[in-house]
Amino acid sequence: MDEAGLLAALPVLAFQAVLAFARLGAAAMLLPGLGEQEVPAPVRLGLGLGLVLLLLPLLAPGLPPAPDDAGEATRLILIEIIIGLWLGGLARLVTVAMAMAGQAVALLLGLAQALVPDPELGGQGTATGRLFSLAAVVVVLGSGLYLLPLRALVESYAVLPVGEPFPAGASAEAMATAAAESLALALRLAAPFVLAAVVINVALGLLTRIAPQVQVYFIAVPGQVLAGLALLALVMPALLGAFGEAAREAFLNLPGLR
Repeated sequence: MDEAGLLAALPVLAFQAVLAFARLGAAAMLLPGLGEQEVPAPVRLGLGLGLVLLLLPLLAPGLPPAPDDAGEATRLILIEIIIGLWLGGLARLVTVAMAMAGQAVALLLGLAQALVPDPELGGQGTATGRLFSLAAVVVVLGSGLYLLPLRALVESYAVLPVGEPFPAGASAEAMATAAAESLALALRLAAPFVLAAVVINVALGLLTRIAPQVQVYFIAVPGQVLAGLALLALVMPALLGAFGEAAREAFLNLPGLR
């Protein structure tokens, strides 16, 4: 392409780059492992720009040229941003399950009063919730699972072509299904601690009936914490393995991969 042809193509390439960045950049702000709240926003936006530079030659043939109407151009960009946030949110809900499981574990262990800043859930969270959130990031990055949402993001251009209306009904249903599966996963991960809490409380109740003179409260609080931490150390590898399998299955069900 000569210099004149390149100059003539620049407006089209610029608009196509903006369209690609709208979807890729919005998703990069939320993707598990890559879009964590601990990562500064400029770094996440830089990741989105890097994805645009890498993928624009592949995506350009399917992207429309710049429309003459500014309102139509704005509509296209807004739809791409919504699609990016939707895809990133679907993937993010998987790691939120780990944070919710950690919150439940803290409540069952008697550690709900020990609060730390938790960017994943916002505001203050429990120490185990923060531990589970960071463990989820380590699993996603260490096992290469972060590549699956990136692949789904690229393949989404075939499922949701640029310029097509956004399927609000189907997307809302998919988001509700993903949220329900995230909650179910959190409950499965916290199940050993629910069972342990029931056993401990039943044992303490029996102890109160058998030996009323025993100060059960002073035994229950430290005993529950110590037993819970021991159980956490015992089952943590299995929990991380179960989360990894569930995350892989959820990522493979993202639009574009299923």
